[in-house]
Amino acid sequence: MQDFGDILNNQVLLVALVACFSAQVLKLMLDFGKNGKLNVRVLVETGGMPSAHSALVAALATGVGQTMGWASSEFAIAVVFAVIVMYDAAGVRQAAGKQARILNQIIDEFFQEDHHFNEDRLKELLGHTPFQVIAGSILGIFISWLAEIAY
Repeated sequence: MQDFGDILNNQVLLVALVACFSAQVLKLMLDFGKNGKLNVRVLVETGGMPSAHSALVAALATGVGQTMGWASSEFAIAVVFAVIVMYDAAGVRQAAGKQARILNQIIDEFFQEDHHFNEDRLKELLGHTPFQVIAGSILGIFISWLAEIAY
């Protein structure tokens, strides 16, 4: 049985996590540039530019391709996984965010008529635009390629 510490030797996993963290830090910097204040919640929130999910899975797939080969079954699995995650980020979760926005609007209009309805607002920023997904993917691939060159 291999030691749990061997996880730290898994370059593909570490590079994918670095790509994800880099995307989150970029979100923090972009949010600071936009709003002029530091909002550290951005580091753990979903949605936004660039997609950390896309950066993670794109770096993972690229790393698998670099280490196992571009024609390997492992690379094929990683690519399919990445496509599913990115489709979900830009499709299903984006649609859920739009539904949340409409439901929040209904609740706001309901309160304007002085009804007693006490429900929490729904989180509207769940998913990503296709541009955010593409930007995250490019970031992940770029970081994986940089790691390949560095090692």
